[in-house]
Amino acid sequence: MADQPAHIPRPSHAYLPGVNARHPEDWFDDIKISVGPQTPLDALHLTLAWQAGLEYFEAGYYWECHEVLEAVWLQTPEWSAERDMAQAMIQLANARIKIRMQRLNAARRLCDMVLAHLARCPMGLPVLGLERPKMERLVQETLILIDQ
Repeated sequence: MADQPAHIPRPSHAYLPGVNARHPEDWFDDIKISVGPQTPLDALHLTLAWQAGLEYFEAGYYWECHEVLEAVWLQTPEWSAERDMAQAMIQLANARIKIRMQRLNAARRLCDMVLAHLARCPMGLPVLGLERPKMERLVQETLILIDQ
C-alpha cells in the first residue's frame, strides 16, 4: 500500500461475534481520530484509519476493518464516489464476517450491495486509493469462498 503508516497496531485476535471476546471499547480510538471533519476528501485514503482498515481486511480482521473504516465513511459526502467506496469496503468486510459465521445467504446479499456501491464508482480512476476492478475481484473471491 502506498503511503502506509510505519506501524498499524493489530489487536490480539480477530473478533467474531458470538464466538470470542470483543475488543475494549476504546481500543481503536487512536486509529479513528486520524480522520475527522478537518481531513480533506482527497486525503482520506492517507489516514491511519483507512490504511489500518485495508491492512485489517488483508489480514482477516474483518470486524476490525469495519470498525475503523466507519470513521472514514462518516467523513465522506453523501452521494459521493468516496462514500460508495468506503461503504463497499465496509460491506465486503461484513460479507467475510458472515462467511465465518456460516451465514452464507447474508454474505451473498452483502456482495450484491458491494457491487451496487462499486457500480457508482468511476472506472479507471482510483477512489480512496482503490480501483474498481480490484474491488470487483475481491467480491468475486468472496463469492468463491461462499460457494466452497
